[in-house]
Amino acid sequence: MTDHQPLIGPERRELLLRAAVRDGLLDPEETPLAAFLDLDAVTETVAALHAAFPARLDVLHAFAAKANPLGPVLRRLRGLGMGCEVASPGEFAQALAAGFAPDRIVLDSPAKTRRELALALDLGVAVNIDNWQELARVDDLLNGRPTASRIGVRVNPQVGGGSIAAMSTATATSKFGIPLADPGYADRLVDAFRARPWLSGLHCHVGSQGVDLSLMAAGVGATVDLAERINHELGRRQVTGIDLGGGLPVNFADDRIAPGFDAYVEQLRRHAPALFDGGYRLVTEFGRSVLAKAGFTASYVEYTKQAGGRAIAVGHAGAQVATRTVFMPDSWPLRVTAHHPTGAAKHGDPVPQDIAGPCCFAGDLVARDRPLPLLDPGDLVCLLDTGAYYASHHFSYNSLPEPPVHGARTDPDGTVRFELLRPAQTIDDLVARTTA
Repeated sequence: MTDHQPLIGPERRELLLRAAVRDGLLDPEETPLAAFLDLDAVTETVAALHAAFPARLDVLHAFAAKANPLGPVLRRLRGLGMGCEVASPGEFAQALAAGFAPDRIVLDSPAKTRRELALALDLGVAVNIDNWQELARVDDLLNGRPTASRIGVRVNPQVGGGSIAAMSTATATSKFGIPLADPGYADRLVDAFRARPWLSGLHCHVGSQGVDLSLMAAGVGATVDLAERINHELGRRQVTGIDLGGGLPVNFADDRIAPGFDAYVEQLRRHAPALFDGGYRLVTEFGRSVLAKAGFTASYVEYTKQAGGRAIAVGHAGAQVATRTVFMPDSWPLRVTAHHPTGAAKHGDPVPQDIAGPCCFAGDLVARDRPLPLLDPGDLVCLLDTGAYYASHHFSYNSLPEPPVHGARTDPDGTVRFELLRPAQTIDDLVARTTA
């Protein structure tokens, strides 16, 4: 998959949407909101990720579970040869439940508890230590006993931020990792490795959406430079693993894949050529870029109205399934497509419309003043590129229930087959969960 090559286009989405309506997965009364993940597109994306890195390198592509922790999704990614990066006790448990072998799980997080660390060390899960106090905690937990875990240190290369501050993790004051440019810290890291032969890796993550590829690669380059320095000063090849983090930005403007994994690898060759000598075991932690463009969320339009000369379509997809878009629309805009009740694309002169969700606050809009064919009650709207961080991360505002999530496969003859990735939460389920 190279830059600008569509992964899933309008025809493929319409095929899936029509099939979903035909099969009753979308229904204006019973199921007015549902999310879909094109599993064929996921397979293509994972294949492109593997192909982007030279086959001679030892690389573990660990999916960032936070992007979509649904069990069937994790199991499918495991079946495609991926590992799993986890950053909480819940994600850790989900990865184990999905069948990932401990040596293919990577534990990050800036707030690991003693219990979480002890479990990882007992199982042989890779651990990236975030700070000096955590390093001391691991010293105490190991206390001379052996572990099969690959243990590294997360560093902050402090190369700067991108256009979305909340997604930039290599700024001067980032909460993540040990800052390399702070006085004395690089020297202290060399000494830490010298005193601990079991430390064998370095980890960095510069950011994700809104971060330029060259900045990401520059952060990896600074991390590799530190690894080379440690190995040189210790007179032995102690640092044998480099965790590059994840964060490949996703193009939310259209169907093109831009950038592709191969474009990122080219930047890595420029900024960190030592990665390609074969002397390091590499780990990546991509999440959003693996799943985002393979997914869409479909909602029926319940009502339409006019206010102040603006057309408004009120549907069932709002802040509960598009939280980032509703609260940070400039940073996380989503494309919206209009469809007839059958799922067929709706055509006509574009009319600026607000696409409103069901939440009881004025800002619950997934699109503002968006030119679309004029929507009518009973039509469908699709929010595109929502395979990661959207329906799988339900925001329980107004006690709105979780919608179903369906996976889709397409046979060579065009037949669409669905599998349930997460069932719809019923009102009874919701009441039981919130009643003491």
